[in-house]
Order: sequence, then structure tokens, then C-alpha cells
Amino acid sequence: MSDPRFRRTAMMLGDAAVDRLAGSHVAIVGLGAVGSYAVEGLARAGVGRLTLVDFDQVKPSNINRQLYALESTIGQPKARVAAARVRDINPGCDVRPLELFAHSDTLDEILSGPPDLVVDAIDGLLPKRVLIQDTVRRSIGIIAAMGAALRTDPSAVCVGPLRTTRGCPLAKRLRRMLRDHIDLDAVQCVYSDEVVPEGSAREPDEADLAESPTGRGRQRRTLPSLPTLTGIFGLTVANEAIGSLVGDAWPR
Repeated sequence: MSDPRFRRTAMMLGDAAVDRLAGSHVAIVGLGAVGSYAVEGLARAGVGRLTLVDFDQVKPSNINRQLYALESTIGQPKARVAAARVRDINPGCDVRPLELFAHSDTLDEILSGPPDLVVDAIDGLLPKRVLIQDTVRRSIGIIAAMGAALRTDPSAVCVGPLRTTRGCPLAKRLRRMLRDHIDLDAVQCVYSDEVVPEGSAREPDEADLAESPTGRGRQRRTLPSLPTLTGIFGLTVANEAIGSLVGDAWPR
């Protein structure tokens, strides 16, 4: 183990696991509140190849919760900002930024390689469904983040297959949409089973999360969210991804 960047990871998981991470390819789709922190964890763990996908640019409204949102990055494409940060963390990482919206016409490019693992951090219901369904059909592992908005309790964050998620309206909708098309147990999810208090803003519905005919998403209602919970979601996704990539080297 010669690279001091990853010495502590090697102490935890072993040199062979660090080599496995360096040889792994992960595609992260969606670089917002959850996805940005997932990328951070994977980059600092030494994943050797990252495909970073997001069609959007940094906006002032992103600053409360998104890692790449700074005064200096407003107006810049998220994928490019993310790629630059990854290279600053690990110059040896092969980073491919894609300024794309995830839909059926772009999945061949997004999933080219193919990656060893896909991280779904999309916040739109229809593109999320398309990505999950196509990834599973291609026999690529996937970890999907469910709804983090409206939550305040970090102890309610859970990990499990899509089939057994509970308390998350977004996951419930996805189960209904996908149950006749894929094995729901093939989709590992990070979700919250926190009960949203009555009188708070309601969860998004299909209209809020739908994809527009242009394929770039329609304007969606703004939901309240905290930087803490979305960051915890993203780092939990990264933790699950690292465990999946290193296999038996992961502490049990």
C-alpha cells in the first residue's frame, strides 16, 4: 500500500480491498444533495473510476444542502464541478462527467463500460424508475436513494431491498411501478422510515416527480430538506457501495 491517501482505509479493510476499490467503476446518477455526498465518500475511499451524471447547473437554492454548491460554482455544470473535486481528492481517479438527463435514450451512454455498480440519486420518479429497471435488467448492481426531504431523524435512516422498504412514499410508488418488471430484491435502498408529522409539507406525488415530454424534467414543487439528513443519506449510500465492492473484506 504505497498511496498515503488510502492508508487508513487499508488499515481497516486490507490492501486487497483497497486494490479492489481502485479497480472498480461506479456510475453515480444525480449529483445533488444525496449524490454529491455519495461521490465524496467513493472518491475518498479510492474508487478508481467514476462516471458522474447530472444535466443541471449549480443554483443558489442548492447551497443549503449540496456539496458542490458554493458562491464560486453558481452557474457551473454540476458534473464538471464534481469531476474537478474528485480529481483534487484523487488525481489517479479516472473521472467521466456526463451532462445528461437519465432517460431511455441516454442509458446506453450512462451505463457503458459497464460499471460494477450504479448509484441512483435521482429525485424524479420517472427517470428513477427507468434507471433502476434498466440497470437491473442489465444485471448491474444498484443502490438507490429514496426520499430524504422532510426528514429530521438520522436514526430513522435504513438500508434494505426495495421489496421490504417501509414508511417511504417514494419507495412505495416505485415498488408498485416495478414489481411486475424486475426482482425488487435486486435493488438495495437507503431510505427513512421516519413518520412525517401531520401538518408538514406533503410528500411529492407523481405529478411533482414526473418527467416532461422534453425529457429534462418538469418544474417540481420545492420540498423542505436539511443539509444533515441529505448528507447522511449520501454517505450511507457510499458506505453500502464500498461494502458491495470489497465483498468479503467488509467487516461483518
